[in-house]
Amino acid sequence: MGNSYAGQLKSARFEEALHNSIEASLRCSSVVPRPIFSQLYLDPDQHPFSSADVKPKVEDLDKDLVNRYTQNGSLDFSNNLTVNEMEDDEDDEEMSDSNSPPIPYSQKPAPEGSCTTDGFCQAGKDLRLVSLCMEQIDIPAGFLLVGAKSPNLPEHILVCAVDKRFLPDDHGKNALLGFSGNCIGCGERGFRYFTEFSNHINLKLTTQPKKQKHLKYYLVRSSQGVLSKGPLICWKECRSRQSSASCHSIKPSSSVSSTVTPENGTTNGYKSGFTQTDAANGNSSHGGKGSASSSTPAHTGNYSLSPRPSYASGDQATMFISGPPKKRHRGWYPGSPLPQPGLVVPVPTVRPLSRTEPLLSAPVPQTPLTGILQPRPIPAGETVIVPENLLSNSGVRPVILIGYGTLPYFYGNVGDIVVSPLLVNCYKIPQLENKDLEQLGLTGSQFLSVENMILLTIQYLVRLGQHQSRALAESMLTTSEFLKEISYELITGKVSFLASHFKTTSLGDDLDKLLEKMQQRRGDSVVTPFNGDLNECVSPQEAAAMIPTQNLDLDNETFQIYQPQLTVARKLLSQVCAIADSGSQSLDLGHFSKVDFIIIVPRSEVLVQQTLQRIRQSGVLVDLGLEENGTAHQRAEKYVVRLDNEIQTKFEVFMRRVKQNPYTLFVLVHDNSHVELTSVISGSLSHGEPSHGLADRVINCREVLEAFNLLVLQVSSFPYTLQTQQSRISSSNEVHWIQLDTGEDVGCEEKLYFGLNEYSKSLQWGITSPLLRCDETFEKMVNTLLERYPRLHSMVVRCYLLIQQYSEALMALTTMASLRDHSTPETLSIMDDLISSPGKNKSGRGHMLIIRVPSVQLAMLAKERLQEVRDKLGLQYRFEIILGNPATELSVATHFVARLKSWRGSEPEEWIPRTYQDLDGLPCIVILTGKDPLGETFPRSLKYCDLRLIDSSYLTRTALEQEVGLACCYVSKEVIRGPTVALDLSGKEQERAAVSENDSDELLIDLERPQSNSSAVTGTSGSIMENGVSSSSTADKSQKQSLTPSFQSPATSLGLDEGVSASSAGAGAGETLKQECDSLAPQMASSTTSKPPSSSSGPRTLPWQGQPIRGCRGPHAALPPVVILSKAAYSLLGSQKSGKLPSSSSLLPHADVAWVSSLRPLLNKDMSSEEQSLYYRQWTSARQHHADYSNQLDPASGTRNFHPRRLLLTGPPQVGKTGSYLQFLRILFRMLIRLLEVDVYDEEEINTDHSESSEVSQSEGEPWPDIESFSKMPFDVSVHDPKYTLMSLVYTEKLAGVKQEVIKQSKVEEPRKRETVSIMLTKYAAYNTFHHCEQCRQYMDFTSASQMSDSTLHAFTFSSSMLGEEVQLYFIIPKSKESHFVFSKQGKHLESMRLPLVSDKNLNAVKSPIFTPSSGRHEHGLLNLFHAMEGISHLHLLVVKEYEMPLYRKYWPNHIMLVLPGMFNNAGVGAARFLIKELSYHNLELERNRLEELGIKRQCVWPFIVMMDDSCVLWNIHSVQEPSSQPVEVAVSSKNVSLKTVLQHIEATPKIVHYAILGIQKWSSKLTSQSLKAPFSRCHVHDFILLNIDLTQNVQYDFNRYFCEDVDFNLRTNSSGLLICRFNNFSLMKKHVQVGGQRDFIIKPKIMVSESLAPILPLQYICAPDSEHTLLAAPAQFLLEKFLQHASYKLFPKAIHNFRSPVLAIDCYLNIGPEVAICYISSRPHSSNVNCEGVFFSGLLLYLCDSFVGADLLKKFKFLKGATLCVICQDRSSLRQTIVRLELEDEWQFRLRDEFQTANSSEDKPLYFLTGRHV
Repeated sequence: MGNSYAGQLKSARFEEALHNSIEASLRCSSVVPRPIFSQLYLDPDQHPFSSADVKPKVEDLDKDLVNRYTQNGSLDFSNNLTVNEMEDDEDDEEMSDSNSPPIPYSQKPAPEGSCTTDGFCQAGKDLRLVSLCMEQIDIPAGFLLVGAKSPNLPEHILVCAVDKRFLPDDHGKNALLGFSGNCIGCGERGFRYFTEFSNHINLKLTTQPKKQKHLKYYLVRSSQGVLSKGPLICWKECRSRQSSASCHSIKPSSSVSSTVTPENGTTNGYKSGFTQTDAANGNSSHGGKGSASSSTPAHTGNYSLSPRPSYASGDQATMFISGPPKKRHRGWYPGSPLPQPGLVVPVPTVRPLSRTEPLLSAPVPQTPLTGILQPRPIPAGETVIVPENLLSNSGVRPVILIGYGTLPYFYGNVGDIVVSPLLVNCYKIPQLENKDLEQLGLTGSQFLSVENMILLTIQYLVRLGQHQSRALAESMLTTSEFLKEISYELITGKVSFLASHFKTTSLGDDLDKLLEKMQQRRGDSVVTPFNGDLNECVSPQEAAAMIPTQNLDLDNETFQIYQPQLTVARKLLSQVCAIADSGSQSLDLGHFSKVDFIIIVPRSEVLVQQTLQRIRQSGVLVDLGLEENGTAHQRAEKYVVRLDNEIQTKFEVFMRRVKQNPYTLFVLVHDNSHVELTSVISGSLSHGEPSHGLADRVINCREVLEAFNLLVLQVSSFPYTLQTQQSRISSSNEVHWIQLDTGEDVGCEEKLYFGLNEYSKSLQWGITSPLLRCDETFEKMVNTLLERYPRLHSMVVRCYLLIQQYSEALMALTTMASLRDHSTPETLSIMDDLISSPGKNKSGRGHMLIIRVPSVQLAMLAKERLQEVRDKLGLQYRFEIILGNPATELSVATHFVARLKSWRGSEPEEWIPRTYQDLDGLPCIVILTGKDPLGETFPRSLKYCDLRLIDSSYLTRTALEQEVGLACCYVSKEVIRGPTVALDLSGKEQERAAVSENDSDELLIDLERPQSNSSAVTGTSGSIMENGVSSSSTADKSQKQSLTPSFQSPATSLGLDEGVSASSAGAGAGETLKQECDSLAPQMASSTTSKPPSSSSGPRTLPWQGQPIRGCRGPHAALPPVVILSKAAYSLLGSQKSGKLPSSSSLLPHADVAWVSSLRPLLNKDMSSEEQSLYYRQWTSARQHHADYSNQLDPASGTRNFHPRRLLLTGPPQVGKTGSYLQFLRILFRMLIRLLEVDVYDEEEINTDHSESSEVSQSEGEPWPDIESFSKMPFDVSVHDPKYTLMSLVYTEKLAGVKQEVIKQSKVEEPRKRETVSIMLTKYAAYNTFHHCEQCRQYMDFTSASQMSDSTLHAFTFSSSMLGEEVQLYFIIPKSKESHFVFSKQGKHLESMRLPLVSDKNLNAVKSPIFTPSSGRHEHGLLNLFHAMEGISHLHLLVVKEYEMPLYRKYWPNHIMLVLPGMFNNAGVGAARFLIKELSYHNLELERNRLEELGIKRQCVWPFIVMMDDSCVLWNIHSVQEPSSQPVEVAVSSKNVSLKTVLQHIEATPKIVHYAILGIQKWSSKLTSQSLKAPFSRCHVHDFILLNIDLTQNVQYDFNRYFCEDVDFNLRTNSSGLLICRFNNFSLMKKHVQVGGQRDFIIKPKIMVSESLAPILPLQYICAPDSEHTLLAAPAQFLLEKFLQHASYKLFPKAIHNFRSPVLAIDCYLNIGPEVAICYISSRPHSSNVNCEGVFFSGLLLYLCDSFVGADLLKKFKFLKGATLCVICQDRSSLRQTIVRLELEDEWQFRLRDEFQTANSSEDKPLYFLTGRHV
């Protein structure tokens, strides 16, 4: 067979092999025949080979598809069971045992342009040995150089490199089929077909290319290094050695048999029982070649239920994926001769149950066949008669599974047979798109035919051993079904044979009689409860009265939240914020002022009590303001609801609360939400399941989905059933627990999480007593019993055996030592530890053992039986036996309750344990029953978790992992860190490894015992301690100082919610939240000082401090519980080879979901939980009875409906999720309060001490200023606004007398932190985009996307004398605001903005247009004035830069925008104010002209505008209350008022048009009656002003300015003789907005040399002209202003702290640093200036001075000797002209090096300045 068949299996041969295999299996009575693939291809000693140098070929599915079906529990139809080149074993066609004639061979033509010369490869490189014999040839490891013969070059040998595994050994054996070689000429690698290779090296063959024919010699190097022809390759040996007719029985190769002993339960080198198939190793049940094993109609998940070769180690198993299989003879495996025709193997029938369909109509008992049926083949269409007495004879209805082809006609009693399509349906593969196939690395031609797949399945089924077929049948039942089956077996008495078997002990004695005898022998006395040996007896009265010492180590009832919980709570909160911000309008957080909640838990009484405890301890009810402190404890119960029949009424009460409180945000927490997630509809069909569909009815009801004030938070450790294609939760709304990476340094945190992965990994620690164990002895006993009782469910058999094991262990340890050898060592050591530990001290503390028995009936049986044995042995005071039934409360004997109470100390009289954590320290067995564990937390004293009953019925990931989840907990970090160190300590010289500071923690580890799965325990009680940690009572410290770091821990044990501890979690999202959100959890104190918190919220860590080991002083290390698994579970969980996930992760994730396709990529073992979620969402779908099944694709939109307000919190079991979501509720409430709060600046006015009250003339309480008296008041030039603390003082005569203290020079880098205070927002606040409410919805108008197009763009042009050119601005005017503007009749051209008249009196409007310049604050600017204006009509214009316009337009579509020209994109706030004022004056003139035509006088048009910052949030009115008779501080009363109130009041000022600027003062909490004594001040106003644009026509804002533009403008206005009035009875609150606004530019070099540059200091902002200085990318004016702020020491040294001699500044105020005072003088004629007679100035500042400044003006002023000058101009030439024009050289001395420029490039127009000294 040649390349024409490459990659395809010879169909006839394959089918013949299959049929023969099936027949042999059916006939064979002894040895199970080998699987077909093993026969065809497999041998266990192949070697791995690197796939790196293999050319990727679609056919080579070996890499990742070999095991796809086994990995994911479903079928893989790839054709990779075919070999690459299905070469026959024989060399030549004549020797072929097939009768087909030789196939003519025509070689493929060589690619165009390639070399075809003989002896050269297609790349044209010489391959002849003669040319290469002296060359040094590099070949990969595992390859050999061989010589090939070309028919065209008989005299030459061509050199090739071939993988030696494809070559035979010395005996001509063991060559793998196929080929792998490299061309040593051109170096091309990875030829996988000899045909392809022969083409490449130009062999030009006429017959089928065969490696056997053409690879002739090995090539060897001589001692001189010459490559020459070596021995012949021995291809033919194997032919003569094998005869296909009678091949002797082949034994397993030594590598297998030597390492697999019969004790391991293997036969003939093949392991029976469950074997796990691992993706990495590809060891599938059929030798790693794709097969149909799991096409059985069961969802068997990851188990391969068939025998396979057992490998000594995982390494040898990797060979399965490593390329084409090894050559094997095609004859059948001749394990045994065929049996006589009369014999038959009993083949148990398998019930092909599918969970989506009802059970078969009648139970199918497992009856052996009584004879051989020889059915003749029936032609299609022939009739088959069903005999009348079929059902009565056989007792069952035969099931005919439709396979392939057409069925015959059935005639007769057809009701007695069942024809089922279940089997054939398993092979219906969905039609995959080519792109899907590519993703899987497949082509469509690679699928097996359905017929072949069915044959493979049958072959697999008939080969199942007895146990596997039972396991397979059991695994097909759902949990509910198998529990019903067990119940049925118990009720109908089917177990009676089994029960009678266990009536006798293993030694044959009658158990009951034996126990009676022991009881009589003991008499009335009982074994002492604690602090005594098992032989010590006391009377029952004495025993009951014994009081233990109080346990000082017990956790007190505090509840702590740890860092990971905080982080996850913040992640939840940030996700809620994301929902609110998403724009989907599904959540409006601004609407709510309160948080309320309900927690829904599965039906578990203990879980309800546990959750109540957490709620009470956390104080969350009081924190949320839901309950008073005193009553919160009792009232907690209404917040936790169990999913039982009473939920409906409780839930209706809750939903009424939701409807009645629209301003409360309710959170419905659905804890353990993966449990019972069945649909209501399927619930009505299934009878008897009380909880069926309840969760669906509650969580998915219409009221919950539609309530806008209800968040649903589903919480689960096993969320897979919520992550299907039909999931109702968006994947973006999943919050995953932070990655608990044990490798990181956890700092001071004491505990680390020990979960499923850690259990799997702990097997590699090399400690003698592993934490995860399989009791092999027990498994053997089970197998024997299962054969004897084939009709009972295996769990029943296991349970009876387990009861016997524990009973006999108890007897063996107390009275009948002879029974020791009949208990498994595992059981014996557990019981020994359990009953001996309380005897070792006065506290009487001991361990807890959980025995997991899912069936309630079996659990009750186990409890009764064990209790009976315990009591008869007198141990009833020694340890308790508790039935852990979810449906009932805990029941504990009174004397044990008394013991628990005395440990706890301060409990009230009526206290009883309600949770498992309450049992901490109690020696007890908890028989935990119920369908699923439901998330109950166990105490630190839990030491053993017996899961030996969890077997083949638990073949889904959720079912299996949640069982082991019982044992997950937090442990001291040494447990996880240490074991690597433990491996290094040899038994002979154990050194002291001091890891912890705690020297008293001395534990001895017995390192010399053999490593095993189960800890073998010797007979002597007490000699072997828990977990293989042994102690010697005589050990002298000096002799044995062995301390392993792995089991060492500091003495304290920190309480964790669900046992939570902090790991090194980085802070999560939500950092921007206010700090107090995080401060509620006291951060964990250091391990030595912190008091241990409560046990009920306590860590599930196990310091097992029941007894200090003899010879040791400190408590034990906190270790995780030991878990004993069944073999099936162990093979899955204990086999983690690599990656983060155990092998159970490849099972079907949950019984309620199904794989979408049997062809799917593998679940990567390193996937994070986020990636796993996406994987399951793509590849699983909800079954019909699943609650999400109804959430199908919406046919209209093609999308699924996610519930927008639903979140999923997922994290491993017992990691601390409850604490996390309680914390989330707390910070959610805090955030809602924060949304109702605002941080405003709270700073006292500055420079008040030297401003006398000059307002004496005013009478208090006047609403408006009187213009006559006001105009007589002097202007206070000092700046009082606290934001100007670091500005230069403005000189006044009073300042000259002030002694100036030295101000500390503030650092450049650190901006001063300004004082803020948090206050509640009121109904009059201005808001940003995050506020939404019904009232202002129209105002904001986010509703329609079409809104953008509803506004129009209008150009508006005017000329500006200052700019010396025309200015074109753009208005963006929404349709709704067009009424404020005047448009031309034709063409809609914008003419002007309407202005009211001075005489207008409209109480529902304000007259002044409001302009708000804003930059960088499209989201955070307080631009929503709806509430501040009380909803009345007003004209509000946003003034924005051109490049920011699209953002502002997006967020504020209903606002009028004024867009500044592009030239101002980098300008400061001065430019915006300048243009607002220029535009407004131009508009005033246009309106005056327009209204004049209507007969209105020009002066009657309203001349004011409001200029307001985008951070003004609230306005207040203040009044001074009259003091009472006592001389006390006069109180100031403040009241919040609206912006409307403030504006209407100011606009009503009499003779208002005579005022230039009106403003109000800045709010401060320290406002005193003193500052309010004068109702009006003539001083600076800032941030919020009414500006008279008519009066100030000739006073301009400096459009260049970035800083202090308002101080500069106020000084200009005042010097022009205009009035500035501040209303002191109003105040403005400004919000501290952290983004945007007048933020500093990040100053960077113009040309970046490297990314990491040191920050550029202000003194580098200037340079000498034409120098090589680094030029900066920032506006020149900005650099100048920043430079001046920090350069006063350099520029004006004489002015520093010398306020008598200020710096003279003409026509400008610039900040030149707080150490300097500036005297502002206006050069304008008739201007009012400060009196500076007799003042000697310390410097002169001339900034862009105009023609009003002349030499004569300057000569009026006197300067100190050594005073300095700074002249600033636009360019160098104007600088020189200014110096000449002002005749400065007469009095000032200049040097060439005193000329500077800002550090800009010339295209950025630097500013130039010159400094000089007064002479």
